Amino acid sequence: MWQKENNRLVRHFEFADFTAAFAFMMRVAFLAEKHNHHPEWSNVYNRVTIALTTHDAGNTITEKDEALAAAIDALLAAK
Repeated sequence: MWQKENNRLVRHFEFADFTAAFAFMMRVAFLAEKHNHHPEWSNVYNRVTIALTTHDAGNTITEKDEALAAAIDALLAAK
């Protein structure tokens, strides 16, 4: 579930292993390019954390963040 934290949409993901986490990140990278909106993220082994904020709108949550979050959710639902 996406949470609002410090003017960002944040979600933590956990996968079976590093390969699955990295594959997810690759799929998200293609979505980010399509949306022309790029996440702040981190990865430790099987965990990925994504934070979305719109820097050019003053580091706040905008429709761009909501749209990318929804696309990421749809990506996971399509598994």
